[in-house]
Amino acid sequence: MKLTFWGAARQVSGSMFLLELEDDYRILIDCGLDLEKERSKKNGQHLSLVNGVPQQASAAHAIFPFEASMVNVVLLTHAHIDHSGNIPNLFREGYEGQVLCTSPTYELSELLLMDSASLHRRRLNAFSKKKNKKNKKSSLSPSDLAEMYLEHNVKESLERFVPIAFNKKFKLKKGVEVTFNPAGHLLGAANVILEITENGEKKTLAFSGDIGRYDYPLHIDPQPLPQVDYLVCESTYGNRRHDYGRKSAIIDAEERLSEIIQKTCVDIPGRLIIPAFSVGRTQALLYTLKKLCVKKQLPPIKVFSDSPLAHKSTETYIKYHRFLNSEAQQFQEEYDDLFDFENLEYIEDLKTSKKVANHNEPCIIISSSGMIEGGRIQYHVRTNLSNPYCTILMIGYAAEGTIGHRLLQGEKTIRIEDKEVAVLANIARIDAFSGHGDLDDLLGFVKHQNPQALKKVFLVHGENESLEHFKALLETEGYQVEIPTKGQSFEL
Repeated sequence: MKLTFWGAARQVSGSMFLLELEDDYRILIDCGLDLEKERSKKNGQHLSLVNGVPQQASAAHAIFPFEASMVNVVLLTHAHIDHSGNIPNLFREGYEGQVLCTSPTYELSELLLMDSASLHRRRLNAFSKKKNKKNKKSSLSPSDLAEMYLEHNVKESLERFVPIAFNKKFKLKKGVEVTFNPAGHLLGAANVILEITENGEKKTLAFSGDIGRYDYPLHIDPQPLPQVDYLVCESTYGNRRHDYGRKSAIIDAEERLSEIIQKTCVDIPGRLIIPAFSVGRTQALLYTLKKLCVKKQLPPIKVFSDSPLAHKSTETYIKYHRFLNSEAQQFQEEYDDLFDFENLEYIEDLKTSKKVANHNEPCIIISSSGMIEGGRIQYHVRTNLSNPYCTILMIGYAAEGTIGHRLLQGEKTIRIEDKEVAVLANIARIDAFSGHGDLDDLLGFVKHQNPQALKKVFLVHGENESLEHFKALLETEGYQVEIPTKGQSFEL
């Protein structure tokens, strides 16, 4: 069999791995959006729209480096867009098979993919208006347009999703079985384990997806894998450890958040703005605030949750609370709710969102996206960035080049929505809410495998420094390690 790395190879996003068996049966593990890809834009080139709908990509702007119609099945580790975001395009390009994942992953994927489709529609509408005005400058290249799917594309792909239970073998075909192992990173997140028999020889492969943290708010701990022959492992935190020391993530999250709220909203008093991803991070944050409220450690101030996608995701977390950790389930039984508390207000419409940005009393504003790239959070940050009584609290990973990363690097001015803004607000950071396992978690995950029995570890989903550092540590433990490049294939 042959394994080819078509995404998340020497970079963090775009997870996509193609496994081809000897009988030409093809399995695609994840089909994510490459968030780091630099798209070349050629002046004067435009892709035609028919009734406002982007057409199938031409050969010159092909979305996939393989024939989509030749794939037999897709296995989805979890819902995050860098793992799921290209699934509608796979169907547009001719894929006719199924997408296997857990039930929570199916529902969260629907929310995230519909949100992406809505964003595509808004961008296409803006692009069409510019074309009608004969504006020669366009922010969309032909390849951009080719990759944009709409709501009906998402609905068509969702009809082919098949929910699979955790820890139960599912037969894909004779000699090929898959098991979804709890990964802990997100509600419904899984490692994918494949058992394949070819020519009388059995081989096992595991794909980590994203590995969660131990003792994290809401999410279960990542479960160890059985012994496998080949392991594809993420490396996001391959050279870093979380900064809470020996404390659990749950204890550290409560303590650090309480300290920052007291300092920002009571001692000054001022405004606390928290950029948070809508799926996973916002729920962990609201849950922690709820627990502080129950313990009477949350000041009587307004907390605004300003993300319609986050609200829908929270409903999914409530629906599937049995998939959460035992502490969260016990909390649910005792208080009948994981997230709602006094003074919490959900913001739906954009008009109210803009009013909240200028709320004249101490408050907490939680909005997406977590890296401050797009979404309502940009308006909140732009409005408050020059306010010395405001604190902007980063609670997760921010990729290089994003506004969040630039704030953490201490830049004195930030350009947001074509406006240069002086940074006078306090910029704070805690990683207690990061959903990724750190170096120790990653090492522990791999070291469940016997280095004499594990034939190869492939490291993906990480920046070069993380990949190389993690590789060096694993090699000292006796593991055979590869860091694939995009498009590189390996015979297994």
